[in-house]
Amino acid sequence: MIAGITQKRLIAFTRTETRRYLASRPNTQAALKAGADAYLAGVPMHWMRDWPMPFPLLVASAKGARITDVDGYGLDDFCLGDTGSLFGHSPGPVAKAITRQAKRGLTYMLPSADALEAGRLLTKRFGEYRWQIASTASDANRCAIRVARAVTGRPKILVFNGCYHGTVDDVMVTLKDGRTVPRSGLVGQVANPAEHAVVVEFNDLPTLQAALAKGDVAAILAEPVMTNCAMVLPDPGFWDGVRAACDATASLLIMDETHTISSGLGGWARNNGLRADILVIGKSVAGGIACAVWGLSHDLAKRFLAHDAKRPPGHSGMGTTLSGNPMQFAALRANLSKVMTKANYVRMERNAARLEAGLAAAITGVSAPWHVARVGARVEFICAPGPLHNGVAAMAAHEPQVERAVHLGLVNRGCLIAPFHNMMLVSPSTKRRQVDRLIGAFVEVLAELFD
Repeated sequence: MIAGITQKRLIAFTRTETRRYLASRPNTQAALKAGADAYLAGVPMHWMRDWPMPFPLLVASAKGARITDVDGYGLDDFCLGDTGSLFGHSPGPVAKAITRQAKRGLTYMLPSADALEAGRLLTKRFGEYRWQIASTASDANRCAIRVARAVTGRPKILVFNGCYHGTVDDVMVTLKDGRTVPRSGLVGQVANPAEHAVVVEFNDLPTLQAALAKGDVAAILAEPVMTNCAMVLPDPGFWDGVRAACDATASLLIMDETHTISSGLGGWARNNGLRADILVIGKSVAGGIACAVWGLSHDLAKRFLAHDAKRPPGHSGMGTTLSGNPMQFAALRANLSKVMTKANYVRMERNAARLEAGLAAAITGVSAPWHVARVGARVEFICAPGPLHNGVAAMAAHEPQVERAVHLGLVNRGCLIAPFHNMMLVSPSTKRRQVDRLIGAFVEVLAELFD
């Protein structure tokens, strides 16, 4: 048995769904055969191989919460670019702003009027920070780590076991037998990231307090809810304790809200009264265009500016030439003012609650030892009992063979979810009927897998 399913039934289901996918997409296969060889391993980015299908879909168009592939199939999209298109594909105000700006210039390494307004809107949405712009959340996290080390004079960054903060070398670490060690599988890694990092389990406040008490931790880098393994929510009072521990030891708290921006207008931290010293948001903040932001609290901004004024001239190690370009600011301004609204979050949360209830009922209906977790517009089914408490439990909950089968079955029934885990996002464009179609497809798949 694997996650409550007999291996024989799982293999049979996967074979049937694989044949169904192969037969349904001749145009995709022909196009890949003709053009994929130009790319390493046949894909523009290596993780495009991680989809559960025999070969990836080729997208012809995407609008709202729907994707159409080159074989003419429409899919209800609950992956939404793994949060990059959280607010739907090509939101109207953002698409119009990009079109207008494209006629005025794509990049010129100087601010614009849109930049000033975007700064005001960032503060309105997320709180009193002093902002900087990056192209990805990975870039923003790298900058945040540099600032934290600079102002504290400390070397170490604390992260939670099972976390993910993009391709940041400094935090590619995990726990093994209670020790912080580099993650396995890193490509071309020379430096040992474990020398300047500390890993503890999420929700383990005593161990975190003990780590901070050593006085060598510059900052904690964390999501307020762990989202990139299997979803783990904080225990009541956990973040209050973390904030107090940071204050007591002069360590900083960096909140990476790249995924939890789905939790509500302003993000999880602001909605739950959690004070961050540095706030990072990537992926969807500009409506799908490559953009991320990082902001320093007023006190920390003063400390960093004082440090910056005294350092020798030379490269800071922060920033890239194309970051802070006018296309980003045009999209930011449009998304923050016209798309990232209270009304849209209400719509997202309502449909996400409907999805959560429908998936949970389907799981109960077949007596599967699974559960459903949700934070705002982000929903996940997890192939293990729950709720999960920490990273080690989240990693143990993954059943790749089962998950790939379910994902493939959903694709064949017209529903796309995130390939790396079992995450589903509900956008402002997502219709109730799309939610119901996903629930119906999930019911069908479980009926095939469970006796």
